[in-house]
This record gives sequence, C-alpha cells and structure tokens, in this order.
Amino acid sequence: MASLTLRGVRKSFGTVEVIKGIDLDVASGEFVVFVGPSGCGKSTLLRLVAGLEDVTSGTIAIDGEVVNHLPPAQRGLAMVFQSYALYPHMTVYDNMAFGLKIGGDRKADIDRRVRDAAEILEITPFLDRLPRQLSGGQRQRVAIGRAIVRNPRVFLFDEPLSNLDAALRVTMRIEIAKLHESMAGTTIIYVIHDQVEAMTLADRIALLNAGRVEQVGTPMELYQTPANLFVARFIGSPAMNTVPCVIESAAVGTKVRPQGGNSVAVAAAIPGEAAGSEGIFGVRPEDLKLTTESDAIFAGRINIVEKLGEVTMIYITTGDEPIVAKLRGDVGAKKGDNVGLTAPLECLHVFDHEGTAFPRTLG
Repeated sequence: MASLTLRGVRKSFGTVEVIKGIDLDVASGEFVVFVGPSGCGKSTLLRLVAGLEDVTSGTIAIDGEVVNHLPPAQRGLAMVFQSYALYPHMTVYDNMAFGLKIGGDRKADIDRRVRDAAEILEITPFLDRLPRQLSGGQRQRVAIGRAIVRNPRVFLFDEPLSNLDAALRVTMRIEIAKLHESMAGTTIIYVIHDQVEAMTLADRIALLNAGRVEQVGTPMELYQTPANLFVARFIGSPAMNTVPCVIESAAVGTKVRPQGGNSVAVAAAIPGEAAGSEGIFGVRPEDLKLTTESDAIFAGRINIVEKLGEVTMIYITTGDEPIVAKLRGDVGAKKGDNVGLTAPLECLHVFDHEGTAFPRTLG
C-alpha cells in the first residue's frame, strides 16, 4: 500500500475558503478517520485526496509522489461512497468487474479478483443478483468489493454506513475492521461524522473543525489528553462537563475553583503567572463518582435521573452550569436528592481562557 502526505492544503470555492492549510501524514497501512461536525470540511478534504476537486494551494503526495496534477483514475485510489453508486442494471459480479474490464484486464484475472473479493466479503451467493435484490448492507459490501478488486494504493471511504440503520451500522463497522485486519498493509482514509464509529475503527483520528485540523492522535489520546476545548467537548458521549474556573495557584500543587464548585487540585502544568486568572475546568461524566458533600468537587440537587440498565445518568445544577454524571449500574439516586460528585486527580482537565489545554502531568 502507500503513504499519504498533505502539506499546506487549501481549498476555496469562490471567495469562501473551506480547507484552511492542512498538514497531515498518513503512514502506509494506517487506518485514519476524518471526523468532525457537519460542514467542517472532512468530505471536501477526502475529495481533494481523490482528485475529485482541485486544491487551491498546497500539495498532496502518495508515496512521496505529488499527485496534484493527476486525474482520479491515475492516482491509484479507490473510493467507496455513501450512496453505494452501483449500476442498477448490472449484476453484483458485473458491478465489481466493470472497472477492471474498462481497464483492459484479462478475463481470467478479473474473474479471480472478483471471486476473491466476494469471498472476503461473504457475498459470493449474490454475484448473479441485481442491486435492487440486495439489502442495504449487502449493497455496501458490493461497493467495498468493487474497490477491493482494483488493488488500490489507498482506500477512501466517504461516510459509507450513514444510510444503514443503527444495528446494521454496528455489524458493518465490525466487518470493515475485520477487512482491514485481513488485508495487511491496507491504507484507509475514512470520513465519518459519528465519533463512536471513529473511536472504534481508527488507528488515528484527525478531528476537523471549520476547515482546520484541531488534533491528530490515537482515539485514546484525543479522549484522555484533548488539545483544546473543542476536542474535549466533541470526543466522548455525553460530552465533557466544562465550567468556568479560577486558577487559585499554579506550579506545584495547582488548585482551581470551578464555578459553583469547591477548590480542587489538578494534574495540569499551569505556569505560575497564570495564578489568579480565569480558565475552564473540565471533567468527563463517566469519571464522576458519588461522594459525601464535604469532599465533593460539585454538590447539588438532582434534577433528572435516567436509569439505562448498565449505567445511571444523573443531572444536577450547581452554579450556572448543569453537571451530568454517568454512573455504573443502579446507584439508587432519585430526583430531589442532594448529592456530591468527585473525580480522580488524573481525570481533571484545565483550559486557558482561549480554550487551549494546559499539559497534563499525570496519566
């Protein structure tokens, strides 16, 4: 397979710049997911890599070769679309074989590659069927198979599961993960808006926002050490609790006071000159635990309780901000109870007033 390198990539449509100078390295064999809110530029960036859109400036290189000038067919890529894009009048076999036939491949080679791909994707029994005779999941497997037979340098997936129902998305997510394992060295760029899907599939995630990359890292790096407030709030479900805070002391023994809460030590490398300044305190709902009010970070009355079986969600109001805690099992808490919430030192986050994370000193 192949590596992918983006340097200073920008894209404008008229006077509107939608990709704003992206640098990214994807290693050969890596599974990288582009994720972010709607309109952040992730699909546009994928189309630039594919050659379906021209870059305004910057370079895109595959295995060190700049491909800006090459049309899509000459880049050695294969793309799987959200809409499947199958030919309705062709059988599954012919849909998968069509690109190879156009390319002039030998009939025996085409047959072998189509049948090998069908075996991998478990769609051999459907090779003689038309797309309308298949379920959504089966159609998506055909679309993936059409990409596999081309032996591309890089696979590009543009929200391939978004047309499927929730249960089928889970099944297909597992199948795509297994496919990556079975095709050792396969380089995959995958666009999705669902952060859960991104977390479960990716070797690394590139989180985009407004045409820029906010952070690139493994799923757990983005979850445990978000670079800024946007990453902290986007990754994780429910979103991280974030409230204004005052940095009471810095350097050794850093303490902050969250709005509506009590002073608490944090594992953040905050410079001494920041003492007395305002910032933002963050803690994930799943890191909070019930405690006595005397040692709580937050204390308040429960407004809502959601019992979900495996977890119980409780919502309290403290100060001006609602706080949500995601607790294991049935904790017996009920609406109207006064409770305290705390969390381990290493699970507390502090951001400056602009939203940039102070580095962690633990974890």
